[in-house]
This record gives sequence, structure tokens and C-alpha cells, in this order.
Amino acid sequence: MQTLDVISVNLWQIVISLLNLVLLFLLVKKFLFKPVMKVLEQRQKQIDDRYAEADEARTEAQESRRTWEEKLAGAEAEADTILQTATENARRRGDKLVAEARDEADSIVRMARNEAQLERQKAAAGIKQEIVEVSGALAEKLLEREINRQDHRALIDSFIEEIGDEND
Repeated sequence: MQTLDVISVNLWQIVISLLNLVLLFLLVKKFLFKPVMKVLEQRQKQIDDRYAEADEARTEAQESRRTWEEKLAGAEAEADTILQTATENARRRGDKLVAEARDEADSIVRMARNEAQLERQKAAAGIKQEIVEVSGALAEKLLEREINRQDHRALIDSFIEEIGDEND
């Protein structure tokens, strides 16, 4: 029979190896694992802080954006109001100018009619006067002074007045 010395199990050697392993584990935990975990925690905290800052900056940016959008909407509404007011004022001013121009044109037409009426009356009076004078001169020549001049003029004036009243 053959014995296998190579694969023998030594209990003390296993216990020492386990103790070495536990000691190595404790040393690694004390000097490596804890500092590495501490560095990882610091890094995680820095990352979390940066995420919080980024979230805060994003929130501020969104709030600023909303504020600017509200201001822009307010400015647009104000611009629309100003534009409507200006348009209304311009329309009223235009209507007023047109009304004033119409009134002035009507006034000019009235004045022209009145002047034409006065000129007609003056012309009619002048014509009547000429007719009276011509008639008076003619009648004087014809009647050779049978009727005095004032009586004759009164007759012709009354005749012309009657003719004028019939024409009006």
C-alpha cells in the first residue's frame, strides 16, 4: 500500500493559516478597508453635494425661466394694451379731424351760400334800382313831367316789389 504524504492534513497548520487569515483580514480592515471606505464615503458625499447643487441650480434656473416667461407675457400684454390704446387714440383723432373738416366745409358752404344770397339780393336791388331809374327817365320823357319824379318812383318800386314777391 502506498501512502500519500503529499496530501496530508495537518491540523496545526490549518489553524495557523486561519489565524493568519483572520489577522490579515483585521489588518486590512483596519488599515485599508476603513480608510478606503472613508475616502469612498467622502467621494459619495461630494457627489451627493454636487447633485444637490445641480438640483438647486436647475430649480433656480427653472424658477428664473418661469419668472422671465411671466415678465415676457406681462410685457407682451402691456405692449398689446399700449398698441390698442394708441390705435384707439389714432382712430378717435382721425374721426375728430374728419368731423372738424366736415364742420369747416359745411361752414364754408354756408358762408358761400350766404354770400351768394347777399350778392343775388344786391344784384336784384341794383337791377330794381336801374329799372326804376330807366323807367323813371322813360316815363318822364313820355309823360313829359305830368307826374312828379317821386310819385313815379313810388309806383315803379311797388310794381317791382310785386314782381319780386311773385318770383320769390
